[in-house]
Amino acid sequence: MPDNASPPPAPGPDCAALANRLRKNARHLGRWARRHDVSCYRVYDRDVPEFPLAIDRYGEWVHAQRYAERWASVADDGAADAARDAAEAAAIAAGLGTEPARVVLKTRARQRGSAQYAATGAASEPMIVTEGGLRFEVNLGAYLDTGLFLDHRDTRALVRSRAAGRHVLNLFAYTGSFSVYAAAGGAARSLTVDMSRTYQHWTRRNFLLNGIDFRRHALACEDVLVFLARAVAQRARFDLIVLDPPSFSNSKRMTGSFDVQRDHPLLLRQCLALLAPDGELYFSNNRRGFRLDPALESEACVEEITARTVPEDFRRHRPHRCWHVRKD
Repeated sequence: MPDNASPPPAPGPDCAALANRLRKNARHLGRWARRHDVSCYRVYDRDVPEFPLAIDRYGEWVHAQRYAERWASVADDGAADAARDAAEAAAIAAGLGTEPARVVLKTRARQRGSAQYAATGAASEPMIVTEGGLRFEVNLGAYLDTGLFLDHRDTRALVRSRAAGRHVLNLFAYTGSFSVYAAAGGAARSLTVDMSRTYQHWTRRNFLLNGIDFRRHALACEDVLVFLARAVAQRARFDLIVLDPPSFSNSKRMTGSFDVQRDHPLLLRQCLALLAPDGELYFSNNRRGFRLDPALESEACVEEITARTVPEDFRRHRPHRCWHVRKD
């Protein structure tokens, strides 16, 4: 090799290992999904260290996210990244028996504020999927998240089982899937609160897909913190509250910032003030290292139910923690 020639780049990890692991996972989880009539599920979650990916099936489509902070890139240029993406997409398609064109591959960096909900700029058409006999719009490419958090599949089913005849409040609602489940479970009324107009429009479409009556199930596009302060002052009452806040937010539409570790005691006390005497609250978040304020356990009946809300396909890496809270 000439003295002035650049050395060839080091080879990347062998994508055959990724394809083989996906085939193995697909056999096991595919059988599980068919038994439980699940069409959207996680099939791989950072199983092989060289491939720090989370891979989900949406019917015949595949949504794959690379965790950027864990990727040791062999080269820092667009051509190498594109080659890596193409090789991984081909391996994912081969392992799951689909076409590379049906694999949507993204890089997921650590997000702050509302960045996790921002548009990616990629052209992508929405599609309709079913879960629990209900229909939801998802978009695999246009945003970092798809519109349906699959790790809360069992939590949604739990809410549906508890909603009959009740007044339900869904806070930080994203695209309203908890509200759809509550309506399907026979909720007498519901109120869905989220600050994003984009996601409230998405919620409306999910309502329409499932024939939900807007006379009984309302949407409020508002900062949850502002809504709660007013609702407490007005002595509003709800029988069932779903509270699944982001880890952190400093959206321009907020008067300050929100940090779930710092702010959850106030948030939970406000929700408790809104609960009817026999009401119940489901509180969850995905903050790594989150610690529930122990003082709350002396003020309410608090039970961690994470073991019941994390589904089979997410047990390799716990995606969230969840608590059931009632007035003492």
